[in-house]
Amino acid sequence: MANKYITFWSVAIFVFVLDIVTKLLVAKNIPLNRSIDFPFFSISHILNTGTAFGVLKNASWFFVVFAVAVSVFLILKYKTFAKNIQPILGLILGGAVGNLVDRLLYGAVIDFIDFHFWPAFNVADTAISVAVVLILLREYWPQKRNI
Repeated sequence: MANKYITFWSVAIFVFVLDIVTKLLVAKNIPLNRSIDFPFFSISHILNTGTAFGVLKNASWFFVVFAVAVSVFLILKYKTFAKNIQPILGLILGGAVGNLVDRLLYGAVIDFIDFHFWPAFNVADTAISVAVVLILLREYWPQKRNI
């Protein structure tokens, strides 16, 4: 029975650890508001007090409460969701907790992946965004019907 949910926890822990490790590497090696430039993108050290695209700046406590609520909900309810959505829920939990840790430690989220034409983001943001796309595809993609 425990193996049924190993994917949920494995994905969540992997995303969380990858997010925290990459943010620590950026914080340790790149001064705040500085970048290392590559041909098509930069690795930048940016603190974002808002959400995606810098919306709702200085609302970190709102996002702390929201991330805690989402995380608690997922931890309490993940067993009630179908097995095939467990990895998607793991992406959300890992990303939510990764950004939550930043907000608690710094009052903002460390963003570092910067493609210049798009606001900077991080591993947690990527995991949450991929999860949302997967949920939408799962919900709206035509299902094969066995007749």
